[in-house]
Amino acid sequence: MALPDYEAWAIFAAAARLGSFTAVSHELAISKPTVSKAITRLEESLGTVLFHRTSRKISLSTAGRALLPYARTIAMDGEAAMEAARNTVHLLRGQIRLAAPLSFGLSHLAPILADFMCAYPEITVDVQLSDARVDLIDEGFDLAVRIAELPDSSLRVVRLRSMKTYCIASPDYLKRRGTPARPEELTGHDCFLYSNVATPELWHITARNGEKISVRPKCRFQSNNGDIMLPALIAGRGIGFLPDFLCQDAIDSGALKAILADWAFSEISLNLVMPPSPHRPARVNALINFLKQHLR
Repeated sequence: MALPDYEAWAIFAAAARLGSFTAVSHELAISKPTVSKAITRLEESLGTVLFHRTSRKISLSTAGRALLPYARTIAMDGEAAMEAARNTVHLLRGQIRLAAPLSFGLSHLAPILADFMCAYPEITVDVQLSDARVDLIDEGFDLAVRIAELPDSSLRVVRLRSMKTYCIASPDYLKRRGTPARPEELTGHDCFLYSNVATPELWHITARNGEKISVRPKCRFQSNNGDIMLPALIAGRGIGFLPDFLCQDAIDSGALKAILADWAFSEISLNLVMPPSPHRPARVNALINFLKQHLR
């Protein structure tokens, strides 16, 4: 029985991620004909077409999409084995693709990543900041930072810490419009909604005694990014609820005031999320450990 063509599987995984044979040639420092021959060789051994090719682009076939997870596993396991053979952190090298929320990435991740790159000078980092949830597998990410309560999935999750959320408004707004004593009263106020959740129009709130209420607030402002809400909230334009990392400084300074203290808004946590394979390149584990140390 012939051994699997591991090189061709790895090249297939890279071509699916990069979207062109030319890009694979540049990244892997091999010729474009070598890339093309490896894909053709793999297709012939499997008896199926992996890519639809035109003069300008390639796209995965149905069979290619079905086989891609196996190719990624082979490529990742091979990388992990190679890096495991290196015996000092100074030899860790290669690229890490990281996804993170926009505001948290700018305020909290940026200085940590600067320190990480000083500690590991041979590792390069590709960071994509977006409040939209990316697909780690399809988009080829090694790791993501997510701030949410995560549904069950095959992804591997490391929960770093819980995050407190506050219902907030400026002292000026509360003086002008009154301070809600119960969540139901929010329907009479101008509210700021975060749209990048399953039901932005509903706020799920729990009392200390366990009473649960779902409120449909009146929307004055809506966005998929929490940072953009702060200036208008501080200016007294309405009521919002935001996680501590966005609004704690404004609360501490008195620019915003936390209200409904006896009620808890949606519980969220800070998480590291990884593809399901237990095998990761050592450079990715190095970043995971670095983030765990600094974000907890």
